[in-house]
Amino acid sequence: MARSVRSALGCLLAGALVLGIATRGSAENWPGWRGPRGDGTSAEAHLPTHWSGSENVLWKTEIPGKGHASPIVWEDRIFVATCLEAEQSRLLLCYDLTGKELWRREVLKAPLEHKHSLNSFASSTPVTDGKLVYVTFLSVKTADNGRDPGAGEMVVAAYDYSGAQKWLVRPGRFSSVHGYCSSPVLFEDKVIVNGDHDGDSYLVALSRTTGDTIWKVNRANKTRSYSTPLIRDVAGRTQMVLCGSKCVTSFDPRTGKTWWTVQGPTEQFVASMVFNGEYFFLTAGFPEHHAMAIRPDGDGDVTKTHVAWWVKKDASCGYVPSPIICGEYFLIACDTGICTCYEAHSGERVWKERLGPHYSASLTTAEGLVYFLADDGVTKVIKPGKTLEVVAENKLGESCYASPAISAGRIYLRGEKHLFCIGAASN
Repeated sequence: MARSVRSALGCLLAGALVLGIATRGSAENWPGWRGPRGDGTSAEAHLPTHWSGSENVLWKTEIPGKGHASPIVWEDRIFVATCLEAEQSRLLLCYDLTGKELWRREVLKAPLEHKHSLNSFASSTPVTDGKLVYVTFLSVKTADNGRDPGAGEMVVAAYDYSGAQKWLVRPGRFSSVHGYCSSPVLFEDKVIVNGDHDGDSYLVALSRTTGDTIWKVNRANKTRSYSTPLIRDVAGRTQMVLCGSKCVTSFDPRTGKTWWTVQGPTEQFVASMVFNGEYFFLTAGFPEHHAMAIRPDGDGDVTKTHVAWWVKKDASCGYVPSPIICGEYFLIACDTGICTCYEAHSGERVWKERLGPHYSASLTTAEGLVYFLADDGVTKVIKPGKTLEVVAENKLGESCYASPAISAGRIYLRGEKHLFCIGAASN
C-alpha cells in the first residue's frame, strides 16, 4: 500500500513539474490529450459519478461536423477539432464554459484522406499552453492518392485565444491507409508530434512560437502507429516514452536522442503509455495483443533486461483505448468490450469482464475511480480492486468515440453530435 501511494503521488508531481500545469485554485486545466499529465489522471474532487439525460447534465451544445478528437479545457475556454466532411473543411472550435461557441477557424481545406472505418478526419486532440492552441490534421491532394491511399503531409498550426492563426507548417510526409490521429504534446518551448507512418517515419519537435523545426529524428522501421508520447522525469533523466515503429523507445525530448529501446512486442500501436512511478506500461496492438511493464532506468537495447512483466498474445489486452493506472492497479479497456484489471507491480490479473460492446475512448480516473466510456455512450464507473465493483452505469443517449476531459469539477464528453458538460448544479 505504501508503494502504491508513493507511486501515485510521484506520478502526479512528476507530471506537474514536466508539463507546467496551470490551475484555478484547486481546479486543474485539461490542456491536451489525456489531460494535465498525459495519462488520463485527474486530481479533481467531487466529480459526479451518476448522470443521465435529466441528471447532472449541465448543458449540451451541438458540434458541427464529425470527429473523434477529445475536447481540451483551459480556464474559461474549451477547444474542439472537427471536420465538415461535405465541405472537406477541418476546423478548430472555441467555446466558453456555458457551451456557447465563441469562434471557429478553418485550419485546412483539402480532400478527405483514406481512413479506417473507426477513425475520423479530425481525430487528433489539440493541445494548449494557455496562450496558443496547437492543432494538427492530414493534408492530401486527392482522396485516394492513386497507389498510395492516405498519403499526404502533416499539417500543424497554432492559434491564439482570439482565433488568430500565428503559424502553419507542414513538417513532413505522412501515409497510412488507416488515416491520421497523431496528437501533439508540449515540452518546454516545443510542440512534439509523432510521425510514424508507412514510409520515412519521424518524430518532430517544432518551436511553439514560430513552428520552425527544432529537431527531427528518423524512425527505423517505417510502420504506422498512432501513440502519443508520454513525458516524465525519471531515473535521473527527462524521458519521452513512445510505443510505435515495432518497438518501445525512450527519447530525450530536448534533443530527440534515444535513451533506451525495447524491441517489439508487436508491429502497430495506438494506445499511449502510462507510468506509476515504478514502471512504464503499454498495451498493444496489431497483429498481436500484448501488455507490458518496463523498468525506466536502462540504456541502449534493454529488451532482455528491463521488461518487468509481459502478458503475451492476449486479445483482451486491447489496441486503441489507452490504459490507466489507479493506485496499485493497471486497468485496460479492450476494443472488443472486455476489460481487465492487473496488479501493477506483479502483473497478476485480478479480474476480466465484459463491460461494454466496444471501446474507442481511453480510460480516465479521479478520486480512486475509473471511468470506462463505451462507444454506445454508456460510462461505467469502476472502483478498482480484487473483484469488479461497478459504482455506476450512466447512459448519455449518444454514441461517443472521443476520450473524456475533466476540469473544475466537470466532465466533458464529446458525443457523435454534441458536446456534453457533466457536473453538479453548483459547479
